[in-house]
Amino acid sequence: MKAEAGLRSFAAIDFETANECPSSVCSVGVVIVRDGEVVDEYYSLINPEPCYYQWFCCRVHGLTEEDTATAPVFSEVWKTIAPKIEGLPLVAHNARFDEGCLKAAFSVYQMDYPDYTFFDTLRASRRHFGKTIPSHRLDDVAMACGFDLKQHHNALADAKACAAIALSICQD
Repeated sequence: MKAEAGLRSFAAIDFETANECPSSVCSVGVVIVRDGEVVDEYYSLINPEPCYYQWFCCRVHGLTEEDTATAPVFSEVWKTIAPKIEGLPLVAHNARFDEGCLKAAFSVYQMDYPDYTFFDTLRASRRHFGKTIPSHRLDDVAMACGFDLKQHHNALADAKACAAIALSICQD
């Protein structure tokens, strides 16, 4: 996205992964914003590929193999998400991670990647706040924007925080 100022319609997205493989998405949260208003939210557990959990990932998000054993695979979940986000830029905090997960999952499931446009609230935060906040981690930036992130590393909670950040610092 060329210009981020005035970003008013977008889909904030967040993935959690089961292991070190970017394709191992085990949950996704999406918040749809149109004309500056949240109009839809979506959350799903995902049976990851490859399907194994690293202890360090479980420690971060709290999900385990038991949680996702009966969850749909990524390609099924994406059939629900795709129409919701059609035509919208995607917004993520540290977009490189989330875009990498999305591209890797599309590749694993041999799906055609539609060249989504990503906007990164981490980069925007660094420009907007500089050194005036303790760090540019999602929870710190959300707090600086007046959003209380209570369930950090829950994909939907993180997507909500990302949407709040984008609405706060990208409206100037």
